[in-house]
Amino acid sequence: MMDLFSSLAGGSLLFAGSFLCLSSAVGTLRFPDFYTRIHAASVTDLGATLILVGLIFYSNEGIVTAKLIMIMLFILITSPVASHALAKSARHSGLKPLIYDKKFKNR
Repeated sequence: MMDLFSSLAGGSLLFAGSFLCLSSAVGTLRFPDFYTRIHAASVTDLGATLILVGLIFYSNEGIVTAKLIMIMLFILITSPVASHALAKSARHSGLKPLIYDKKFKNR
């Protein structure tokens, strides 16, 4: 019974994570400006986390689970910092959001 639960939970988490990563990739390609593309790319963090948790349900060994948790923590710490650094450097270099240009064009 527990194997059935872990298989269903792991499979559904893998499916949800894959869907979020795929939708993030589509958003990164389709969104119009840099800032919205960064937002779409940051959804990949949640997708990767769901995939890793789904893989934890399938792992049988403790060392594999520990490695998956370390990878997940690394992604959850580094990715928001990198996204923030990219957005801040783009803003400091003068790149304005697309909405800003349309809304305040006459000023």
